[in-house]
Amino acid sequence: MRLNDPLDKNFDFNAAESRLYSDWENRGLFIADPKKPGPKFVIVIPPPNVTGNLHMGHALDVTLQDILTRYRRMKGDNALWLPGTDHAGIATQSVVERNLAEKGVTRHDLGREKFVEKVWEWKKAYGGNIVQQLRRLGASCDWSRERFTMDPGLSKAVREVFVSLYEENLIYQGEYIINWCPRCHTAVSDIEVEHQNKSDHLYYLRYWADDLPPLIVATTRPETCFGDAAVAVNPADPRFSAYKGRQVRIPLTDRLIPVIEDDYADMEFGTGALKVTPAHDPNDFHIGRRHDLPVVVAIDENGQLTDAAGSYEGLDRFEARQKMLTELEEKGLLEKVEPLEHSVGVCYRCRTVIEPFISKQWFVRTASLAAEAAAAVRDGRTKLVPATWEKTYFDWMDNIRDWCISRQLWWGHQIPAWRCVSCEATTVSREDPAACPKCGGELIQDPDVLDTWFSSALWPFSTLGWPEKTEDLARYFPTSVLVTGFDIIFFWVARMMMMGLKMMGEVPFEHVVLHPLVRDVHGQKMSKSKGNVIDPLLIIDKYGADSFRFSLAAQAGQARDLRIDEKRIQGYSKFVNKIWNAARFVLSAVKSDVTATAGAAVQAETVPDRWIRSRMNEVTAQGRAHLEEFHFDRYCDLIYQFTWYEFCDWYLELIKPILYGQDEAAKDKTAGVLTKTFAELLKLIHPVMPFVTEELWSKFSDDGSFIMTSSFPEANDAAKDPEAERLVSRLMDVTKAVRQVRSDFGLPPSVKLSPMVMTEDADTRALLESQGPLLLKLMGADQLTLAGGEEERSKDSASSVLDWGQVWTPLAGHINPSAEIKRLSKEIDKLNADVKAAETKLASEEYTSKAPEDVVAETRERLEAMRQRTIALSRALDLVSLLSNG
Repeated sequence: MRLNDPLDKNFDFNAAESRLYSDWENRGLFIADPKKPGPKFVIVIPPPNVTGNLHMGHALDVTLQDILTRYRRMKGDNALWLPGTDHAGIATQSVVERNLAEKGVTRHDLGREKFVEKVWEWKKAYGGNIVQQLRRLGASCDWSRERFTMDPGLSKAVREVFVSLYEENLIYQGEYIINWCPRCHTAVSDIEVEHQNKSDHLYYLRYWADDLPPLIVATTRPETCFGDAAVAVNPADPRFSAYKGRQVRIPLTDRLIPVIEDDYADMEFGTGALKVTPAHDPNDFHIGRRHDLPVVVAIDENGQLTDAAGSYEGLDRFEARQKMLTELEEKGLLEKVEPLEHSVGVCYRCRTVIEPFISKQWFVRTASLAAEAAAAVRDGRTKLVPATWEKTYFDWMDNIRDWCISRQLWWGHQIPAWRCVSCEATTVSREDPAACPKCGGELIQDPDVLDTWFSSALWPFSTLGWPEKTEDLARYFPTSVLVTGFDIIFFWVARMMMMGLKMMGEVPFEHVVLHPLVRDVHGQKMSKSKGNVIDPLLIIDKYGADSFRFSLAAQAGQARDLRIDEKRIQGYSKFVNKIWNAARFVLSAVKSDVTATAGAAVQAETVPDRWIRSRMNEVTAQGRAHLEEFHFDRYCDLIYQFTWYEFCDWYLELIKPILYGQDEAAKDKTAGVLTKTFAELLKLIHPVMPFVTEELWSKFSDDGSFIMTSSFPEANDAAKDPEAERLVSRLMDVTKAVRQVRSDFGLPPSVKLSPMVMTEDADTRALLESQGPLLLKLMGADQLTLAGGEEERSKDSASSVLDWGQVWTPLAGHINPSAEIKRLSKEIDKLNADVKAAETKLASEEYTSKAPEDVVAETRERLEAMRQRTIALSRALDLVSLLSNG
C-alpha cells in the first residue's frame, strides 16, 4: 500500500458508489471462471419477482449474500454468485391486466397469444428495474450469467422435469378439492394461503327430521348448506342415537340428506353434529370419499352461488349469507348465533377469502420426494442455520400433502400436456406433438400454467445449464450456501431440496442460512396500509449503501425479527466517517514514500505497535470464524468495536507522540505498522462496506489494484503478544475506572480529576508514566499519581479495585454530599422500581411465551443492566454517606 492522493473532508458516497460499481463491473471483477482452480463457492440468488422493486427483505438477503461472496472471493475461492429474476405468474399477469384495463381492454379481448406478447413487452420495458436496484446496494453478482425463469434454457428444464416426473407417475391429474381464489381465478397451493384471525359467528341451524326434534348443526358458513351431502355424528356420541341412519332436511330446501357416523365429528365443537359439504371443505371432501357421498357444488369459481341454491343463485357468497340469515330466522330455522374467533384463509396475492373448490388439477406426489429431502437434513448433507428451524422443516416434510402445481393463468410455463379431441387421450411430451400418437386426432394443449414455484424449485441447477451437461453445471453444482428468509422454507427451500435430490441425485446446497424478517422499529410488519414501509433506495440516497448494509448485517442474528431503525442507520454513517477520518490521519501523519502492504513484514517494537498487531491477529481469526459460521451480527460487532475503540480511539492516540516526534527510525517503523494494519482493517471491513473501503484503497494505492480482488487477512500465531495486550489493557482499565467514577457521581467534563494508581508492577507503572499525557486527556484529569503500594489514599476517594492494582479518585471539592445523597437515592429508587417491573414481566409466562423472542431477550438484557447500575450507584451512595459523616 503506497500512500497516494489526499482525501476530501468527507466521503461523498453519492458520487463514489456508481463510479466504483461501474469500475468493478466493467473490469469483469464479478465474473467467475469455471477453469479457475481451487475450492468453489457458489450462491444462487433467490430470484426476485420481475415485477418487484427493492424492499427491505431483498436488501437484507442481498447484503448477506454479498458479504459471503466478497469474503470468499478475497479468500481465494472460485466464487460464483448467480443472479436472476422470477416470472412471477400471478403478480406479473395482474400488473399487465391492470395496465390494459386502464385502456378499456381485457386479456380475453386480446386472446392468449397477443396477451402473452404484451407481458413480454412489459418485461422488456420494466423487468430490469430490480436488478439495477440490486446494483445500487453493491451486489457483486456475475451479471454475465443472469437468468430468468422463462428463458429458453430454463423453460426446457421445466418441461424436462415435468415429463420425467409424469413418466414416473409422480405427476398426475385428478379432481381434488383445492384452494381457489375467486378474484385471481386460479388455484392456490396450501402454503400460498395466508391465515388471518377474524371475529366471526357460529350459526346454529335446524335440520328437520319428520318425526324427531330438529337436529341442531353449528356452522360458520350457512351459505354452503346448499351443497350439504350428509350430517355426521361421532359413533361414540350417545346424544344422536335416535338420528343415526335417519334423514334430515337441509334448511331452506326440500332436499333430504342422511345422518352418518364418522370419527371426524368433534363432540366438543358446536352441538357435536357436523354438516358435510364435500365440494366446499377439505375435511368434508375426505369424509365424502369415505362414505361415497354425492358432490354438490353450491359456490362457483366466481364466489357466487350456483343453481343448487335455488333463489339464491347468482348472489355473491357473503351477500347470500346475510340474506339467508334473515330467511332462516323468519322461518324458525336459526336456533342461535354465537361470536367466534377463528382463522380464515386468504389469497397471499389479493387477500380475497379462499374458497375450497373441487377442480381438475395437476399434482406432484410428494411423499417419496419429501422423505428423501428430510433425510438429507437429518443426516447432515444439508445443514440449516440456525438448526432450530429443523423441527419446522421436518414437521412440514413429514406431513406433506401432494402439491397442486397447475394455475389458471396465461403467463407462465404452459403445462406440456395435450388432450385428443377424438379419443380424449392425454399426451405429455418434451416436444410439441403434431397429432395424437394414439389415433392421429387433433390435440389441444392444457390451458393451465405451472405454479411459479415449480420453475423456482429447479433454480440451483437449471441456472447452470441443466439438462445440458455444461461446464458450469459440472464445476458449480451443488451450490454452497442458500441465503433466504425463514418464511419461504416451504415455498422454496423444501421444494428445491426435493427437486435437486430427484433430478441431480444430490442436495442442491450444503448450507441453508435462514435470516430474520425485517420489521419496523416497533417490531411491526411493514405494510402500505400502516404507513411504516421504509424504502431502501431512499435510505441509500440519504446515508449511503455502506451504512445501510452495515445496519442490516449488524442485526442479522438468529432471532426471528430484525427491527430496522433509521437512527441506527444514521449511527453507522458515523462509523463510515470514523473510518474515513482514520484514513485522513494516516495520510497526513505518514510520509508519502512509506510502503506497507497487508502482506508485508513490519517491525513492531513499541508496546502500542506490538499490541495493535496482536489485536489485529486475534480480530482476523475471530472474524474469519464468524463468517465461516454465518454469524454476520458478531462479525459486524467485532470489526466495529475494534475499528472505533481499539484502532481509532486507542492505537492512533498512543502512536501520535511517536509519529510527531523526532526519532525518524522509530517514526518509520510505527508508520509501517500503521499502514499495514490499516490495510488489513480495510480488507476486514470490505465485505460489509465495499464502497468506502474501495475508495480508500484507491487513495492508498498507485498500482490500480482493487481491494475486492486482494487477499483476505490471515491470522498468524507469531503475531500473538500477550504481554503487550496485558500492558495496554491496563491503560484502558485506568481510563474506564476514572470514567466510571465520573459517571456514577454525575461529574461534567469541566471537572478535572486527580486519580492515583497503585500497582506493584514496574512495567505497568512505566507504561502509565510514558502515556501520562494521553491518559490525562482520556480521563479528563489534570494530574496522575503513580504509586508502588506504600502511599495511603485520602478518605474522600472513590476506589476502583482491579486485578493488578487500584485506582483512587479523590472527590473532595467536586461533589456536594447532601445533594449527591438525594440524587443517588432518587435514581436508585427509580431503578429499583424499574427492576421490579421487569422482573414481574419476565415472571409472567404469558409474556415470555407470547412476546417476540428478541423483545423478551431485550427485556432480560435491560434488567441485568439496571441491576448492575443499581450496584454501582449503591457503592457511590455508600461512599458519599461516609464523606458526609466524616
